[in-house]
Amino acid sequence: MSSTQGHKESNGHTVDKHPSNQFRDYQDDRTAKSQDTLYTTSNGVPMPHPYETQRVGENGPLLLQDFHLIDLLSHFDRERIPERVVHAKGSGAHGYFKCTKPIPDLCLSDIFSEEGKTCPITIRFSTVGGESGSHDCARDPRGFSIKLKTDEGNWDIVANNTPVFFLRDPAKFPHFIHTQKRHPATHLSSADDSTMFWDYLSQNPEAVHQVLILMGDRGIPDGYRFMHGYYGHTMKLVNKEGEWVYTQIHMKSDQGTKFITQADSHNKSPDYSQKDLFYAIEKGDYPSWTMKIQTMTAKEAEELWEKQRINIFDLTHVWPQGQFPLREVGKLVLNENAANYFAEIEQVTFNPSHLIPGIEPSADPVLQSRLFSYPDTHRHRVGVNYSQLPVNAPRTKYRMANFQRDGSMSFYNQGSRPNYLSSIEPIKFRERSVDLDKTHGHFIGNAVTFLSEIRPEDFNAPRALWEKVWDDGARSRFIENVSGHMSTCQSDEIKKRMIGIFREVSDDIATRLEKATGVKGYPGIKDLRFNGTHNGMASKPELHVANGMTAKVGFSGGHSNGAPKAGTHKDGTLAGQSGHQNGEAEGVKT
Repeated sequence: MSSTQGHKESNGHTVDKHPSNQFRDYQDDRTAKSQDTLYTTSNGVPMPHPYETQRVGENGPLLLQDFHLIDLLSHFDRERIPERVVHAKGSGAHGYFKCTKPIPDLCLSDIFSEEGKTCPITIRFSTVGGESGSHDCARDPRGFSIKLKTDEGNWDIVANNTPVFFLRDPAKFPHFIHTQKRHPATHLSSADDSTMFWDYLSQNPEAVHQVLILMGDRGIPDGYRFMHGYYGHTMKLVNKEGEWVYTQIHMKSDQGTKFITQADSHNKSPDYSQKDLFYAIEKGDYPSWTMKIQTMTAKEAEELWEKQRINIFDLTHVWPQGQFPLREVGKLVLNENAANYFAEIEQVTFNPSHLIPGIEPSADPVLQSRLFSYPDTHRHRVGVNYSQLPVNAPRTKYRMANFQRDGSMSFYNQGSRPNYLSSIEPIKFRERSVDLDKTHGHFIGNAVTFLSEIRPEDFNAPRALWEKVWDDGARSRFIENVSGHMSTCQSDEIKKRMIGIFREVSDDIATRLEKATGVKGYPGIKDLRFNGTHNGMASKPELHVANGMTAKVGFSGGHSNGAPKAGTHKDGTLAGQSGHQNGEAEGVKT
């Protein structure tokens, strides 16, 4: 009798009698109490006691035939999977998303189609640079990743608690992260030696906006409940008519925001944020966030660059909320703790290329690189079949199928169904809902080598943050945080360069830092050469090109610095939906 016949009731074999259905399901295992279980080996054989061993006499050597002991020790040796290279220390929980204000005018995604539409979610918060055992209250950005299990598949939002990041050129990411880790020789972190940290920043001045946020009050949020989330990357929303707009996605904390000062952070426990989140949910104080979006048309994106020099493909720039107001779309609520941290939080995987119909990526180069990098690291860290794990598996109303087979730990291997596009046993298809040619077909150009350059407009947003958003207390705390962190930097030249970069934001910052550090900084960046960034403000041609290169054979910079300049989009894409209706302006917040 074939395995296929064994599944058919018409042959006298009910589904529940098949050997594969004798296993308990995931939810049964997740919720079972110890009192309802029986101690066994991994192959299900009951054992009288977990501490017993087999040996030659009571004082002789152990026996290799003692499978119980060998299995116990060998599994123990393999309990750990590789920790995340970034975002290793984290916390998470489960809950739901509810659409509160549908946006069918902007997006064809089913989850945004009607008020009250819900789906289950898992959110993982994290620090970025530290290892798995690092302190929750480190001065560091926070990861804010969301897995929405919609009826159309999983949509992963891989965000942070800051609207910008340290870089806009994707190849810089591994280099930057290396500077956030331990020194390769001394094995010291930046708490004892911050030289690598400031060396990178002093050579890549586009990071200054994020540095202001990191070293400001938002650098240590008071746990995960009291912080906002920002996608940071520009995305696209596509409606049923095929019209699309650019969008930014925000998660606004309904609890408000709070921060911890550098001094007070030393009084918190290493797992402060984990403890705060877990016990808040445990006592029914469920944290929530309001999801809001900003939108702009292709034409507005071009005009924003041409008139204001704001680049929507630049992860160091922000969209002015006065011009592009926030529009509410839904609520994110966490109301269930993980029953098993490893299974549900350590093994959860987030992938920015996990998108549902109606949501598409933009040409943001850092986003484009993450579309590859995230699933690649999951395949390495968790395994090629990471999407089959219950915490990662989609929950669609239709029965999923594809032609991915086998690989390590494949337990949903799609039975005896053909592993190719078969005419004998054909698979079903759904009609295309998004015209990808229309959504992404406006890019025409030659292959080029590109590296961004620092320009005056890169200092506008951080200057507004310093001069218009922060009060005197916030400015003073920033100076204390920067000078304190710089105290373990072993190079005065690095400090001088960094103060010169801060001077382009505000002479007030530079003057205060000079007083606090005792180091006289450079008067600005016009006389500096950077190894990581072209200097578009250089006073001499030889200082313009990054890394001292002559640029005699090709220059990797671009006239628009990677922005969607006028003429980037085809005429047919310039008149999209504005999506600004029902929005709320929030001034100059960044």
